[in-house]
Parts: sequence; C-alpha cells; structure tokens
Amino acid sequence: MDAKREFTSVDLAALVEEFGTYEGAKVDKAYLYGDDLVRLKMRDFDRGRVELILEVGEVKRAHTVAPERVPDAPGRPPQFAMMLRNRLSGADFVDVEQYEFDRILEFIFERDDGTTRIIVELFGQGNVAVTDGEYEVIDCLETVRLKSRTVVPGSRYEFPDTRTNPLTVSREAFYREMDDSDTDVVRTLATQLNFGGLYAEEICTRAGVEKAMDIADADEAVYDRLYDAIERLTIDVRNCNFDPRLYFESGDEEDDADRVVDVTPFPLEEHEAEGLAAEAYDSFLAVLDDYFFRLELEEEDDSDPTEQRPDFEEEIAKYERIIEQQEGAIEGFEQQAEQLREKAELLYAEYGLVDEVLSTVREAREQDRPWDEIEERFEEGKERGIEAAKAVVDVDGSEGTVTVTLDGEHVELAVHDGVEQNADRLYKEAKDIEGKKEGALAAIEDTREDLEEAKRRRDQWEVDDEDDGDDDEIDEADSKDWLSMPSVPIRENEPWYDRFRWFYTSDDYLVIGGRNADQNEELVKKYLEPGDKVFHTQAHGGPVTVLKATDPSEASSHDIDLPQTSIEEAAQFAVSYSSVWKDGRYAGDVYAVDSDQVTKTPESGEYLEKGGFAIRGDRTYYDDTPVGVAVGIQCEPYTRVIGGPPSAIEGQAETTIELDPGRYAQADAAKRLYREFREQFEDETFVRKIASPDRIQHFMPPGGSRIAEE
Repeated sequence: MDAKREFTSVDLAALVEEFGTYEGAKVDKAYLYGDDLVRLKMRDFDRGRVELILEVGEVKRAHTVAPERVPDAPGRPPQFAMMLRNRLSGADFVDVEQYEFDRILEFIFERDDGTTRIIVELFGQGNVAVTDGEYEVIDCLETVRLKSRTVVPGSRYEFPDTRTNPLTVSREAFYREMDDSDTDVVRTLATQLNFGGLYAEEICTRAGVEKAMDIADADEAVYDRLYDAIERLTIDVRNCNFDPRLYFESGDEEDDADRVVDVTPFPLEEHEAEGLAAEAYDSFLAVLDDYFFRLELEEEDDSDPTEQRPDFEEEIAKYERIIEQQEGAIEGFEQQAEQLREKAELLYAEYGLVDEVLSTVREAREQDRPWDEIEERFEEGKERGIEAAKAVVDVDGSEGTVTVTLDGEHVELAVHDGVEQNADRLYKEAKDIEGKKEGALAAIEDTREDLEEAKRRRDQWEVDDEDDGDDDEIDEADSKDWLSMPSVPIRENEPWYDRFRWFYTSDDYLVIGGRNADQNEELVKKYLEPGDKVFHTQAHGGPVTVLKATDPSEASSHDIDLPQTSIEEAAQFAVSYSSVWKDGRYAGDVYAVDSDQVTKTPESGEYLEKGGFAIRGDRTYYDDTPVGVAVGIQCEPYTRVIGGPPSAIEGQAETTIELDPGRYAQADAAKRLYREFREQFEDETFVRKIASPDRIQHFMPPGGSRIAEE
C-alpha cells in the first residue's frame, strides 16, 4: 500500500476542529522553503512555541509540528516570506475554516492594521494564496489562470466551483445524487458525493453494502444504510469524537521495519479489514506530526547509506553568515555611538540656539499653553525668520520632546532638561551602545570557535573517509553522478560579485553586469580596469557589461588578449539581460569598447544620468547578436545556481535549462525551473536549499520567459 501523501476532505474537517484550540496564538515569524513549504512560528499562551507547517508540493499537508522537528531556517528569506513577515508579525490567529467540503483551508489572522487570510489549496498542483480581509490577493506561490477561476496578485481570490458537501447533504438530496449516477455505489460516493476513494469504501464497509454494487441494483434500504453511515461519520466530526490512528504495514522480514502508510482521525474498518497494524493517539495534530516525521525518516533510510555524510558545508556556511551579521552589527554599533556623540557635541556648538528653544517651550508650558499652540508659535517664528524657530522640526507633546536640526542632523531634546542634561543623555546612550558592541565582540569570538570546530570535524571526516576508501575508488568529480546521489554535499560560496549579474565564460573569464543604474555606476567607477572590455546594447535599458581581463585582486594589464569566444559570450550576455529580451525579441545590436574609452565625464554642455557613461573613440559592433540564456545547477567546485549564455553555462553546470523570451512572468518562470530541477535530482532537499525560485530568478533576464523546449 502506498503511503499517504495528501489529506482527504474528511481529514481537513477534523483538522479544523482541533486547530480551533490555538485561537489567540501570536505569529512571530514566517519562512518559505523552496516554492511549496511555508512555516509559521507562533506563540500560544498555554502551549508556548507553536510551529505550523503548510506544504503544497508532492506532499500536501497543514498541521503543527514539534519545535525540534522544524527544518533549519533558510539563509536568505525570499520575497514571499518577507511579505508574510510584514503582514503577520504580531498578528493573532483567530480562526481556520474549510471551504465547503473541498481540500482548501483558510487561516485567518488579525492585527490592528487589518486582516490577513492564508488560503491553502491541498489539491492538484497545490497553492498558498495570501489575501487581505476582502480576499484581494497580495501574493501567491502559484498564479492560476483558468477559464473557471483566477488567482493572481491584485485580483480577488476565486474559490473553485462549489461541490456537494456530503456532511451537510439532506436525505432527499442524497437520494437524488445516487439516482443520477450510472456507475457502482463506491464510485458514486467517491465522485458525486465527494468522499474520495478511501472514505467511499469506508462508508460502504460501515453500511454493510457491497462496494461494486451497481446503482441500478441499490434500493431504498441500501440508500438508508449508506446515509445512516454518513450521518454517524458527520456526528463524529462535528462533536470532535476523534480517536486518531497511525496505520503501518509490518515488515516482511525480521530485519524490515514497520512502514507507515496512513493517518486518520478515527479508526477505519476498511484498514482493519486489510490487516493494517494501528497505533492510537490522543490528538489528530499529534499523530499527523509523527506520521510525516516517520515518513520522511523512512524515505531517507531508503537511500544508500554509504553516500550519507554530515552536511559540514551547510554548518560552516551558517557560522560564516552569523559572523558576517555580527560584524555588521558591530559596525552598526560603532556608527550609532559616533552619531550620538556628534549630536551631543552639536548641542554645545549651538548652545545658545538650543537653550533658546528649550526655554521657549518651558515658559509656554509654565503658562499652561497647549502643545499645539506652542507648535504654531514656532511656525510663526519661522515665517518671521527667527533662527531658533527655523531649527525646530517637530514638537511632540505626548513625549514632552522637541526635535531640532543642527548642521543637518535631527536631535530630539527632552524639554524638562537643559542643554547639558540632554547632551549627557546622548553621551550615556553612546556609552550603552558601545557596551553592546563589547557583547557582540565576545559573541563573535564564540562563533569563530564554532566555525573552526566545524571545519576540524569536516577535515577529520574526509581523512577518515580516505582511509576507509577502496584503492579502486574513483575520486574525480567528473565521475560523480550528482543527479542520482541521495545526499549531495553543499559547498556554498558567495563571491564579491554575487550581487551583480555574472557568469564565467567558456575560457574562464569573469563577466559582470549591472542590475540597475546604481550598479552600472559602481561597475564603471570601481571595477573597470585596464585591459577590460565594456559591452552595451544599442537598445535603451541595457546593463553595463564588463568582461574582466583580470581579477580585482590581480594587477591589471593592457597586454591580455581576450579570446573571441569570451567576447561573443559577453556580447550575448549584454543583449539577453537588456530590454531586447523584455520586448520579446530574439536578437539585438551590441557594441564593445576598451576600458580606457569609457568615462564618467560628459562633453561640455552634456549631462550624464546616474548609471550613464560617455564613450570616446571607435566602437566595435556585433549586429543581430542572438539572445540566449541558460540557468543551471553547479555541483563542483561549489554548489550553486549559475546562469548566462548557454555555451558557457552548459560546460560548468551539472544540469541546465535553456530559456527563450516568453509569456511567463519572471517569478512564475523561476518556479517552473525550480520544479524541473527538483525532478532531475534524487536529492530534492539539496535543490530546495541551494536553488530556491528566488535564487533562480536572480539569474533570469527581465521580462517574460519560457523553457526553450516547450
């Protein structure tokens, strides 16, 4: 028997009742894994930390899980997760509903600024749509454009067409549905009454009716027995008469472990008749957590244990990310402390002006003048040109403060204090922040120790692995079948150029392109070196593209003769990531110049916009350069997504997908590529970790795309 991977409508009806006990829980944070698993971290007054998992991929589920079983948070939250955090942080979980008897759950959250509905579709391709209180779609994992319904950001969410709800159908309506059928009893219950296969069989078993009985042979007595069985099931669901069961098949041999195959809110006579072993639970949510946890473990155990290896690279990358964040925090503390000290010094530098502002407010308050009137007096003073009044930018009566601008800096002053006391307060705040810096320095040392320990364990593992290896083992990377490996080791690397568009040519030369005007400006000013070539499209809206002759850490040189292959690939890169692709065209004109022909100094009387540059001298043109982009997953020397001209990428990636200009929006096309990659690799978790749709989108051209073979 195949293991259960999707919920039934009866399961969801039972789930809704149990989810109600979490009403009032507050959302802390939201996460997205890959393009099909959403995690909501919440706090419940009685239970403490609550983790809600919503998965709509090959496995479709929605339930709480034990905190120790949640997956590690992704390193870089995608846009969908950030949107959820912005809308749900601090929100209360108020309700969950099942739409009709369909496999759709609607989770409702409320915050002072509005209502958010998360609609989880646990059927078909699966989807998670986030809407406001009026069902306007804010974002969704999958856009749906069908004749019957549409689910796209900005539109009103449309539920599927209503179907018969067997838990609310009247006896007369039930008879009509059965009479209208032209098949057997079990199929009628499964399709026209929407029970699905398992519960259609269960209803027949409980009613003592032959499943294969033709409807033409079923009389009113058969209908009554079936309807009575449905009513008993309905009562159990509505009254929460649950007695959850986890069902498993016993191993065939002594060494074979039991294998979980199903989980239900109450015992099923159908499973007992099949001889399945069962384990009872007190809670349906608890048994769901155990079932899917055990199912995942069993699937991991089915893989080749000789290929398993601790994910040292992921652990090392995690510590490196933490160190980077801690270093950023330390730098931030230093800047904050310095800014506070500068503000304190400004108070003394402008002592007379600040004292006049504070004295004016205090005198007005002693005369019981309202704060609004004080603010109006300052506005009048500005019109008369009084310097002290012109310095005031805000008066806050609720806090008893006035904000002034001194030498371009906004400084908030406590009215009841004098100039010296306000300055002392700023100095004290600066000292407190420096104390935080000391704590961060101590924490970063601890993290560095953890990082070195992880590296030591990795090195030791590799030494032990070499000692245990056979002499005839082939170590070359080319011999590894990465697609079939059950566990691909992750070796992450975020180079300095990762925030730009980039790729390495077939000849191993780096090409960098700007994503916007700011990056175009930065490339020309900071990274353009002698010997480099610069490419740009004739069409407006193209990136500055630089073919690097040397790495920034190396001495630049005019003497390097760049290969023609690299030049052609850089030209194709420039045209593919320009408006040419966005306009749906398949070719465009590109020109190339040497680095010393590019300048940020315009001719007399001319003006250069941000990201623009001037060219001096002749240009080399590449007319009708074809667009071409491939996105691939690289496994050696690093595990990462790469993208660029197909001729370059195909030789560097384990697997690639070529794109053409097309009708799918960039985000939708990225999700299609993600699913394709996940099907190609045996280790789907590897794809989820390093090739999320957001990361794939990072390498895709602007505008619409489609897979070239489609």
